[in-house]
Amino acid sequence: MKVNIISKKQNPLLKRKEVTFSVDHAQNGGTPSRVEVSKQLASLLQTKPELVYVKNMETKTGQMIAIGKANVYNSIEQGKLMEPKHVIARNAPPEKPKEPQAPEEATEKQEEE
Repeated sequence: MKVNIISKKQNPLLKRKEVTFSVDHAQNGGTPSRVEVSKQLASLLQTKPELVYVKNMETKTGQMIAIGKANVYNSIEQGKLMEPKHVIARNAPPEKPKEPQAPEEATEKQEEE
């Protein structure tokens, strides 16, 4: 996966950079996740991945290049204040599922109470 920055614009009023990028994902196959792209953008822009919010990313039919837009904020608080909740949720890293308790342990705990 290779990420290229097409344009970068500073928005001082909203304390962010607005970035348009392209992702060549011929080696990976499918469109990469927002988390992977935000890590690559963060390394290119020399910032933390938590400050990068990928707004959208679209792969045209029959191509292996996705075009997208992202916002890079100066602080985490500013990003959470400005970005819609659905964009924040989409850019959150996937949570690891907790291991389910064995049924025996759960019944033992209920009996003790």
